Formats: sequence, C-alpha cells, structure tokens
Amino acid sequence: MAGDLLTLSPTQACQKISGKLSSVTFKECDTLNLSATGHHSVEGFPILLREYPPLPGKTPKGRVLLIGGMHGDELASISVIFKWMHTLQKHHSGLFHWHVVPLMNPDGALIKKHSRTNANGVDLNRNFLTPGAKGSALEYWIERTKRNKRRYPGDQPLSEPETRWLYEEIEQFKPDVIVALHAPYDLVDYDAPNRNNAPEKIGPLYKNLMGTYPGSLGNYAGIHLGIPVITMELPHAGIMPTRNQVSHLWTDLVRWLINNV
Repeated sequence: MAGDLLTLSPTQACQKISGKLSSVTFKECDTLNLSATGHHSVEGFPILLREYPPLPGKTPKGRVLLIGGMHGDELASISVIFKWMHTLQKHHSGLFHWHVVPLMNPDGALIKKHSRTNANGVDLNRNFLTPGAKGSALEYWIERTKRNKRRYPGDQPLSEPETRWLYEEIEQFKPDVIVALHAPYDLVDYDAPNRNNAPEKIGPLYKNLMGTYPGSLGNYAGIHLGIPVITMELPHAGIMPTRNQVSHLWTDLVRWLINNV
C-alpha cells in the first residue's frame, strides 16, 4: 500500500481527500494546484503544500505558515483550510507570504475509522523537540496522561516523517507566525515568549490560554524558537462551521496578522 501511495500525484491525492471529506469536492481540491513537497507520511501519502508567494514589486509584511489536519480525527480543521485557500486564490494581495499545509496527518485522516495519531500511533503534536521543557514528552505521557494512546509522543522527538518534514519546513521557510487549526475545544490558544499579543477573539473563538506541553508544536516553535503560534480550536471535529463563521475566522485572523506581524 505504501509503495502505491508514494507515486500519487497531487491530483490523485485530491481524489482520496475528496473521497473522505464530504465538504471538499475533488474540483475544489484539484483546482488549488497543490504541490508535492517530496516528503511523505508513514504510509507514503504525499505531504502537500500551496504557496502564495510575494508579488512583484510588493514586499510582504511577513511569512505565515498555516497548518491543518495535524490530528487525523479533526476533519473540520482540514476542510476549513481548503475554504481559506480558495479565499487566498481570489484575494491574495501579497500582504503576506503564505505556506499552507491542509493535511499534515493523511494516514490518520483518510482511513475508514479516522485516528488522532499517525500510522505509527504517534500524536504528531507531541513529537517535536522541546528543549528546556520540564521533563520529556515521553515522561509526561507516562506520568500525566497514564499512557493515553491518543497522546503517545513516540519513543523520541521527530521520530515521525510528518514531524521531521515540518521541522525542516520551519527551518527553511522561517515563518514569522505559525497558525495551526485544530478541534474541538472552541477557543484560541497562543504560544510565544510574550503572550500579551495573544488574540482576544478570532471569529466565534475566544482566547483561552491552555499552557504548553512537552513535544507540542506550540512549545517547540512558540517557546523554544520564539515564533508566535496561534492555535485555533474549532467547536466540532467533524462538523463544519457555517460559511459565515469560516469567513469571520479568516477575516479576524488576517486582521490580527496585519496588526501584529
């Protein structure tokens, strides 16, 4: 199976994505002209990316990395990213340089019974390097989560191909802000050395700072690297926000970026 997936083109990947997500049609995915990064999931599914680059004669305010589907059972987070990409298709003004990754965990999302973890049973959002954190992610998993399988961080940081790719992407793209879409806690979280700039509200989501965890993207990028990480938790993992809510989430996010990047 993995060998077959390794040869998938972005168009073929879109067929599989649209076959799983009722709110994303094949045309909606394929017309975005997603690019294969050359990196793959455990099972060999291509990690796809869409770049909205600087425009001629215009210097962007900053670089933004936008990520969906890190947890495979949070399907709404994937679908909303696709809606936002179509907004960018129409309205990309060069104000920011965007890298958009709609589906970080295809192996967890595209199977019949979707899973939070990847094909190795690892929670990708606990698999990052977090130097300086009190205790390792593995220790935290054993002592605090009582070996909760949904939050297994892997036997060591960056053990998974998906997180190794994102680690390299952050190193190379050097984003000024990272935005990660999740569900279903219905809030906005913010990880950065200075939390005073945290968004009070994005769309219907209100600020609720949850703290950082060993191995999380927020801990690695937000605390260790000093790159602000906005985590937007949609109210439902499997139910799409309304079209109006999707639009308000986007406009409020862009407004925050304009004022803070």
